[in-house]
Amino acid sequence: MSEGTMQRRAQRDGQFDQHEQRAERVRRAGGLNRLLAAAVAVPVMLMAAGCSSDSGSGDDAKDAGASVGAGSGTDSAASTAPTVQAAAYKTLPEACAVVSKKTLTELVPKGAAKGKEGTSSDTAARASCSWSSLANNGVKGSQFRWLNVSLLRFESDATTGDGESQAKTYYAKQVKDAAAVSGAKNVKSAPAAATGDEATSVRYDLKKSEGAFKQQTVVVRVENVVLTLDYNGAGLAGDKAPSAETLTKSAEKAAKEAVAAVRSANGEGGSGGSDSSSTSPAPSESASSTPRATPSKSSSATPKATASKAAAAAPKASASAKS
Repeated sequence: MSEGTMQRRAQRDGQFDQHEQRAERVRRAGGLNRLLAAAVAVPVMLMAAGCSSDSGSGDDAKDAGASVGAGSGTDSAASTAPTVQAAAYKTLPEACAVVSKKTLTELVPKGAAKGKEGTSSDTAARASCSWSSLANNGVKGSQFRWLNVSLLRFESDATTGDGESQAKTYYAKQVKDAAAVSGAKNVKSAPAAATGDEATSVRYDLKKSEGAFKQQTVVVRVENVVLTLDYNGAGLAGDKAPSAETLTKSAEKAAKEAVAAVRSANGEGGSGGSDSSSTSPAPSESASSTPRATPSKSSSATPKATASKAAAAAPKASASAKS
């Protein structure tokens, strides 16, 4: 083998070795790169998972916060809602039983057992009863008496207010109306002592073709209940007119019994108006010939209704009416 040939072969071998060395470095570099790529990929995945987890936790926290906030708002709204004091009295007594038989016999002797109950769709909120009496004294004439008791109970309501405040307003209205009757003469108003929480007695004279009528209206408020008692009398066909002082005293006596009945019906002291041994008067229509008077609105009106003027319809008596 010549020297030139040997040199060329050595050069080829050297080039081959260099080629092999470069290939080996490439293979090693590729493996290292894959390792580095894998090493980098792992924390990236962990970070992505962590971010995803953190994002979910944040949403949950926001949802939880929103729920708590909403709950707090509801509780706050509930706590700030206006409250109304409950009404003291929840029911009414039977209207035709609020005055005792003894007192009825004194006030309306010919009609004590003939109480006429007023129409009401809710007797626990409004009730009334009336009695009339015509005592015929022959040639001397006759004595007419008419008694009416109306009860109105007010319930507490968030819109209209507590029952007692409503009752105070209605009480004042009834007193004002009782003293504003058309044609009334010698009108006098005075407090009615020892009757309910507040009470006023209004009296006046009313001249009609049948005779001179003496009207007494006692308005009483006891807690959230307003009681209006009307009592009038007249001497007909020449009989002497009754005393206004006597009629007023009788009316206030009956009003006190009615107030006691209201309290008793709601569990407070007092036996009420009716005697325990007697039964309440059975409602019945009075005779068509009996004079009638309607000084104040019947309690069949709703609690929110405005009371009519007392004695809006004057008593119409007939001298020839029979007892």
